[in-house]
Amino acid sequence: MVKVLPGSDGNLLGIQVSEKLTARDYEEVMVPQLVGRIQQYGKARFLCYMDETFAGMELGAMLDDAKFFFKYKNDLERMAVVGAVKWIEVMTKLFSKFIEGEMQTFASEQLAAAWEWIKA
Repeated sequence: MVKVLPGSDGNLLGIQVSEKLTARDYEEVMVPQLVGRIQQYGKARFLCYMDETFAGMELGAMLDDAKFFFKYKNDLERMAVVGAVKWIEVMTKLFSKFIEGEMQTFASEQLAAAWEWIKA
């Protein structure tokens, strides 16, 4: 389940992911929100907060994730991943080698620091 976070404004999208991230979450919330910001502002900043109920991703969501980030790899100015389980943290670091912008991971208790970093 995905929820757009307060503080999402302009080219910045912050989302909270709870329970299982689905392909539908990508297709109906994340992709339209990010693509809209890219089209309007040229580049987007993205904060993804995985809360304590996060229980992983469906295979379709993983595929949508890879497709999106390779298609828009030059359109993300900054990306913060907060509260990720170890394998997602590793994947984030791997993706960071392929995108033009900056990527950083933060522990759950560093959510405020992640917001500060993504806005800087």
